[in-house]
Amino acid sequence: MDPLLYSQFQEHLINWCRGEELDENHAILIVGVPKECAIGQIEEAMNAVRCWGRVRVRGRSFDAKMQSLTVLCECKEKINPKLVPPEVIPAGLSERWTVIVTDGALIELDDFLKKLNGLLRAEGKTLDDLQGLCPQSTQPPSSTETIVQTMSELLRQNRSVSLEGHSYRRFRMFSGVIPTPAGEESLEHWLEQAYVMVEESECSEKEKKRRIMESVKGPALEVIKSVRSSEPEASPKTYLDALNTAFGSAESAEDVYFSFRLLQQRSGERLSDFLRRLEKSLTKVVQIGGLPSRDRDRVRVEQLLRGAVASDLLLVQLRLRERKNNPPSFVELLGEIRVEEEYLASVGLLGERGRV
Repeated sequence: MDPLLYSQFQEHLINWCRGEELDENHAILIVGVPKECAIGQIEEAMNAVRCWGRVRVRGRSFDAKMQSLTVLCECKEKINPKLVPPEVIPAGLSERWTVIVTDGALIELDDFLKKLNGLLRAEGKTLDDLQGLCPQSTQPPSSTETIVQTMSELLRQNRSVSLEGHSYRRFRMFSGVIPTPAGEESLEHWLEQAYVMVEESECSEKEKKRRIMESVKGPALEVIKSVRSSEPEASPKTYLDALNTAFGSAESAEDVYFSFRLLQQRSGERLSDFLRRLEKSLTKVVQIGGLPSRDRDRVRVEQLLRGAVASDLLLVQLRLRERKNNPPSFVELLGEIRVEEEYLASVGLLGERGRV
């Protein structure tokens, strides 16, 4: 809109607010509304934009020159001009409604898109990903109002999705692109979450595969599509194994197991921290088939005894050598170690760097 015309509409907004005894900071003016639009239609269109909260129409006037309505709206939230889109494009209509606010600090589209891109990266999405969420819209993804409405839907879905009676947090995206793009997970972290979901979730196999599919894109998505095409009944674990094969380390199961067996406690590393590092490596060994899951507790204790070169006193206290035939689980063992570490620290036998 021409700056002079915009300024005139601003003045009109201010005067109208004074006549209606309406706070200017909670008011917007909509220009270019078709005269056949009912109040309900206007409020529905404006309420689809979340930046100003609930909206209700306070007045309408007909502009003979523009042959359209100028509408005064009251907003529940205080108007932040930096968040207000320059135009609104109601669903099902081709006309763009210009939005007027009192201070004229209407943000430019480019700045608006920059802010959205930052938020999208945090959600593991791109502007292109938004198009799939608004297929009914005839506007391109770069249309400000289309993006505002779609972004609201995206955030609603990403914060908490409830399916089959179970709420779950969606994974961040994984594409297989190197280096890992901002807003995405590395393969190692993504697979850790995905394997836990596949092994522990009570939802159906179909739902598990859907969750995996919605969290990959680019090269990673192409790998999943290839697996699904060649093996329609492939399990969710098969999907994850394929991604690990395509983008993970080329080490064999034997190589990974051998690396695990070489792990030793670092200088200054507490035994509890060493155990956590062992567990991360052991999990990888089990996942790629280097060790049966049933042997996990036994092998963990064996390697802890072999690699804990700076915690002899703790190992004696825990009596792990006597318990190798009936080893504790990871959680049980970690709890026991932390109790002993705190005790030894309290009596001055555990140094700040973890040596005893």
